[in-house]
Amino acid sequence: MRLYAVVAAGGFRRYATYRTATAAGVFTNTVFGFIVAYTYTALWEQRPQLGGYDLSQAVTYVWLGQSLLMTCAMMGGGFEDELMDRIRTGDVAIDLYRPADLQLWWLASDLGRAAFHLLGRGIVPMALGGLVFDLTLPGNPLVWLAFLFSVFLGVLVSFAVRFLVALSAFWLLDGAGVGQITFLAGMFFSGMLLPLTLFPGLLGEVARVLPWSSLLQVPADVFLGRHTGWGLVGAFAFQAGWALALLALGRLLQSVATRRVVVQGG
Repeated sequence: MRLYAVVAAGGFRRYATYRTATAAGVFTNTVFGFIVAYTYTALWEQRPQLGGYDLSQAVTYVWLGQSLLMTCAMMGGGFEDELMDRIRTGDVAIDLYRPADLQLWWLASDLGRAAFHLLGRGIVPMALGGLVFDLTLPGNPLVWLAFLFSVFLGVLVSFAVRFLVALSAFWLLDGAGVGQITFLAGMFFSGMLLPLTLFPGLLGEVARVLPWSSLLQVPADVFLGRHTGWGLVGAFAFQAGWALALLALGRLLQSVATRRVVVQGG
């Protein structure tokens, strides 16, 4: 486990070196946060309690989305492009022969990336939004801890989805198409565009049980206190269930791909 802790720390340091890009990202998240927050303000003034949120909760939801956009890699941009490139070039064969698990290696690196983005691109936009808007902030420290744990589970789900996307390059000439479709679905079904509670009828019911809701909708509802008691346990179980299922599927495909590489190498 020490090896993977070092890999995670390396992932954190890797993204910490891009200070200009981080500053530009904070600026972009803040600008879009203000645009969407004012849009939500106009909408909620006409439709109070829309989706079960009051105006303060709705605006808080906006800033949580901006804080978690890169943390949970809702638009991609993590390790998957690098891994797909290694699969295309055949360099992944070296990775598979190393005395380290491929999935755990990239997971550790991605956790380091997520930790940096939560600190580097999550706190500042949220703080700036709080200076202008009346945000709903938890008064109980346990809610903050529950939120951070929910974010951690969301990052696991995000990684598991993107790992599957990257592994598709073993069977496709280029996994970019699969990635683009997956990330568009992630933006829509995570609740980044609109809270999933606003989706009507069957669409809303389906959207709320898809894995992408673990990336934003569930952590935001935990932060806003909409999940308490056994409801909070159920929210964690939902996220953990998707994480375990998708990670297990990724491990299965990794095993199949490893045997394929060994056969071709032999």
